[in-house]
Amino acid sequence: MNTILFGCGVHSIGFAAFHILFWKIFNRKDDLKTASVPTRAIIQIANLRLVHVFALVGVICFLFPGELVRTSLGHAVLLGMSLFWLSRLIEQFVFLRYNRLTIHILSALFALGAVLFALPLLL
Repeated sequence: MNTILFGCGVHSIGFAAFHILFWKIFNRKDDLKTASVPTRAIIQIANLRLVHVFALVGVICFLFPGELVRTSLGHAVLLGMSLFWLSRLIEQFVFLRYNRLTIHILSALFALGAVLFALPLLL
């Protein structure tokens, strides 16, 4: 079980790092120039908050694996994260319908997150 939770932590920290790199990967500085000031601010703030949440979840997976599998609160965290990733996967197909390898890789990583966080609840 600790291996699965370690995988959950690595997955979460990986997505925190990915979101930190968003500005470079997606050329956000230029892309956001055409957005209104409120939209530009909201997108950047939401991205930074995702970094915070993913890093926090990763740290929880690394430091409190026993609590995650033995307590109701831990189960709620695992279920919440599994549903987060499942919802994100569904949203990928609703809002980002591009046939590109990177999109398919991200979809697979979202599915992986849903499964990883659900496994401790199912085993």
